[in-house]
Amino acid sequence: MNFLKDEVQMEFLNRHISDFQLNHWETLVDDWFFVFALAFLAFELIRYAVGKKLNWEMTGDTVTNFVTLAFFIGITFVFMGAFYVGAYVWASQFAVFDIPTTWASFLIVLVLADLAYYWEHRILHRINFLWATHSVHHSSPFFNISVAYRHGPLDGFWPLFFHLPLVLLGFNPFMVLVVELLVQLYQTALHTEVVGKLWKPIEWIMNTPSHHRVHHGSNRKYLDKNYAGIFIIWDRMFGTFAEEKEEVVYGLVTPINSVNPFVAFFHGFQRLAVDVWKMPGFGNKMGAIFGPPGWRPKKKASASSAK
Repeated sequence: MNFLKDEVQMEFLNRHISDFQLNHWETLVDDWFFVFALAFLAFELIRYAVGKKLNWEMTGDTVTNFVTLAFFIGITFVFMGAFYVGAYVWASQFAVFDIPTTWASFLIVLVLADLAYYWEHRILHRINFLWATHSVHHSSPFFNISVAYRHGPLDGFWPLFFHLPLVLLGFNPFMVLVVELLVQLYQTALHTEVVGKLWKPIEWIMNTPSHHRVHHGSNRKYLDKNYAGIFIIWDRMFGTFAEEKEEVVYGLVTPINSVNPFVAFFHGFQRLAVDVWKMPGFGNKMGAIFGPPGWRPKKKASASSAK
């Protein structure tokens, strides 16, 4: 019976993999796009050097970005890769509908995946223990394409819960994986100062480097803005949009002030642990974990002020 079950699962996997020819997508993601990103990074660094903005801190920060990528890949592929794909395949047997794999369904699930990314991204910014991993991506005081590869320890884990409903709805699980990758690829290309503002209709509908620069800003007016993946319309719809007007100050409100990759990779959880340890009382400790970044207990009103 186990042999028969395994054979059925392998037939299912082969059928869906061939549906989308994932080997071609994997080549695009793992090889060609990464080569393009490295070439574009070289162009950016030369541009900074010509403008006399390239320094050892930026160089060290760029190296740190790729070291955190190596850490992230190690954790994701060793501990979570099989679980992620397996969860999608397992969940597909409970799908409400059997949605065929067509170009129409592909475009629909791409839009839905982008909406799921918006809410995933927004929640990562608003719950402290999720921000502990995502803050790694925001900790660089610079903004170039290498920053797109700056990842935290659990960045590869949380997207599963936001995109799994698409599989349960009935979309091909491997098609869902592909559109997730496409959203991430699009995001990667947004991490640059080379591209200014684009044609207004594009800026109104699509996420652009200008919009994403705002998202990486620690300026007060830019905090918690522009969570979009591909379409900036989600931010416009849900009230989290901000236009790039003043110069962006990149990084965290409280900078890490280090290019050490271990500091960059683990600083979020280290800060969270310190906050939780120092919080008096169990309720306040839970607030530090599940509250938004910077959460502090409300001060009780004094007798005089209560009158």
